[in-house]
Amino acid sequence: MSDTAIEVASEGASEKQGLSTAARRKAKVHRARHSKRFLALEKSFDGDSILEPEAAVDLVKKLATAKFDETVDVAVKLGVDPRHGDQMVRGTTSLPFGTGKSSVVWVFARGAQADAALAAGADVVGAEDLIERIQKEGGAACDTIIATPDMMPIVGRVGQILRTKMPNPKAGTVSPNAAAVVTEIKNATRVEYRVDKAGIIHAPIGKVSYPAENLLANLTALVSALVKAKPSASKGKYLLNTTISSSMGPGVKVDIALLQKLLDK
Repeated sequence: MSDTAIEVASEGASEKQGLSTAARRKAKVHRARHSKRFLALEKSFDGDSILEPEAAVDLVKKLATAKFDETVDVAVKLGVDPRHGDQMVRGTTSLPFGTGKSSVVWVFARGAQADAALAAGADVVGAEDLIERIQKEGGAACDTIIATPDMMPIVGRVGQILRTKMPNPKAGTVSPNAAAVVTEIKNATRVEYRVDKAGIIHAPIGKVSYPAENLLANLTALVSALVKAKPSASKGKYLLNTTISSSMGPGVKVDIALLQKLLDK
C-alpha cells in the first residue's frame, strides 16, 4: 500500500472513531458533573452577585431542595500562604447552635478520666486494649479520637494507621479534660477548621432546617474564630471572600465587609 493510501486509510479510521483518545479524555474532564437539578438551581439566581449575609442565608435555604436535611457549609478564602508553617490556620471553635451532626467518638484515657469520658457519651474508651483493636482492624471506625496528654506516647504507636484521626493539640483533641471535649462533639457544638492548600477554610455551620438567624449566628461565630486565629505572619487583607451552600446546592457569595460588621455587634 502506498504512503498516500495509508494516509487516506488513517484519516478514514480517525473519522470513524471521532475524537482521539486524548481529546475524549480532555472532554470528559471538563464535562459538567452536576445533576440537571443542580444546574437548574444554579441558573435560578445570579451566581456572581454578592449578597448581604442575611439574604445569602435565606437564598441557601431556598435552594436546598434535596429530600433530606442538607448541611449548610461555608468556604472562607483567607489571605494566607499555607505553604509557610507560620501562616497555617487551624483550630476549633464552638457554634452557639451546633452543626446538627452526630459523631462517633473514641477516647484514650485511664481511671477517672476514662469514667468521665464514658459518662459524657464517648462511644469507646480504652488504653492499650484500644491500641490493639486499632492494629487488628487496621483503622478506627469513628469520626473523632480524643486522648488525654498522658496517653499520647502509646497513641503514637498507631499514628500511621490513624493519620488524620490522630489526636492533635491544635485540633483540641488532646486535652486534660477529655469529657468536656466529648460533650462538645456529642452536642455538635464543636467545629474544627483547617486551611487547605488553596488557602480556604471549609466548615459546616448547621442544617437547612435551622432558622435563618441560627445559621447566621453560627456563621459569625466561625468567622470570628478565624479572625482571632489570624497568623501574625499574614500581611494585607485577611478575609478575602466567603461562600455558603447546602450539601447539594450551588454556592452563594456573601458580602465579607458586611459580615465583618456583624462581628462587632
